[in-house]
Amino acid sequence: MGWCGRKSVLSCNRGGRMLCLLGVSLVALAAAAPMASAETLREAMASAYRSNPKLDAERARLRATDEEVPRAESGYRPTVTGQADAGKATVTTSPVSSTSGNTSPYGYQVTVKQPVFNGFRTTNSVAQAEAGVRAGRETLRQAEISTLLDAASAYMSVVRDQAIIQLREQMVTVLSKDLEAAETRRRVREVTRTDVAQARARRAKAVSAADLAKANLKVSRATFTRVVGHAPGSVAAPSLRIKQLPRSLEEALQIAEQESPNLAGALYREEAARHAVDVVRGELLPEVHIEASYGRQYEGVAYLAEQDSASVTGRVTVPFYEGGEVQARVRQAKHTHVSRLQEIEQFRTETQANVTAAWSKMLAARAQLKSDEVQVEASGTALEGVREEERVGQRTLLDVLNAEQESLDAQIALVSTRYDLVVASYSLLGAIGRLTAGSLALTSTVYDPEQHYEETRGRWFGLSIEHGDGRHELVQATDQENEPPPVNE
Repeated sequence: MGWCGRKSVLSCNRGGRMLCLLGVSLVALAAAAPMASAETLREAMASAYRSNPKLDAERARLRATDEEVPRAESGYRPTVTGQADAGKATVTTSPVSSTSGNTSPYGYQVTVKQPVFNGFRTTNSVAQAEAGVRAGRETLRQAEISTLLDAASAYMSVVRDQAIIQLREQMVTVLSKDLEAAETRRRVREVTRTDVAQARARRAKAVSAADLAKANLKVSRATFTRVVGHAPGSVAAPSLRIKQLPRSLEEALQIAEQESPNLAGALYREEAARHAVDVVRGELLPEVHIEASYGRQYEGVAYLAEQDSASVTGRVTVPFYEGGEVQARVRQAKHTHVSRLQEIEQFRTETQANVTAAWSKMLAARAQLKSDEVQVEASGTALEGVREEERVGQRTLLDVLNAEQESLDAQIALVSTRYDLVVASYSLLGAIGRLTAGSLALTSTVYDPEQHYEETRGRWFGLSIEHGDGRHELVQATDQENEPPPVNE
């Protein structure tokens, strides 16, 4: 017979039941393995990656940014225009000539204009657009990191709140037994009315805490639905070992220097601003283009039925002075470029600070987890001892109630610390730029922004975006990673 079975009925109701119920819960929480029907954390993150509207909106914005490249490349291409006209005309001459009379002229003209040189504006515009596309990809990667981190936090919130509800409800059950036992002992004058009041107050507080925990779970489930794309079903506590965590803070900082989307995006925005200066400066240089036209006019002159005209013209335009407007925009673009240079340093220091903070929080959570585990074990042992002492009259009921509360608080703290550790680990991956579906191999397919870019870059015609929704831009993920060695603290 177990510990509960060896105690008296009264002791089991007030002590053994508490230890049995909470002890079983602790074991279940600490050694929880994903059930066959439970949705895992990785599955929830993969679902958010596929269906989160915030991420889909950012993908659409990147596809819109891709269109800046063919817009810029249009400067290399010819433009073709056509015009047609029709009207009534009356010509009166003195003396009367063959051109006098009423006519109904009509005709058309087609003009082709081919740029030859425009001060390198097209070349720099294309380079600026390409840099903008690369910056947009980093913005998309940051949105992906943010979405996956939100999914991990939402999932762990549901896991945490479900575990807390279970502990709270078990505490209500134990305190209900304590109150029942205290009332029974009061009738035989073994305890005072104060003891009964204390037990009743603790039970009421436990009921209130359980109701609050249920409300918190509803909030967590709503957040899960918003981020992941569906309501949570059965969830299971994930492993505390996260793939691809760096081994040291120095390694994390080195990875972030190379892979942080915020820092990489700042570098590409600086490149785009540098080319923007050259684009504006090109307006001060000569412009050369060739223009060819062909036209036909009917009844333009009274004695002519039709008239054809064709021409090829080379034209050079040299700007001498435009009032200083272009020079002002050149200076403006230079100031913008300087601001982009400063943003690089800003994002570099911010990235270093974020990585350091995430690393410190992760190590603190690991240390707290070890402390909480010791506290749970010690508080359980202390509760058992207080129960024994209360049974032989060396402790009061209030001591037992306090010990029960301390044991519950320790177990809730352990559950919360597990949440903090998992979220801190994924926050560190996000800070170094590796919290992505491709890096974590969450799904067999990942979004490929390069495909839409290549498709749209060479398009000379067309208004349709039917192939631009991203569904065809999912490619097989190939970077399957093995779990790294433990982190060096």
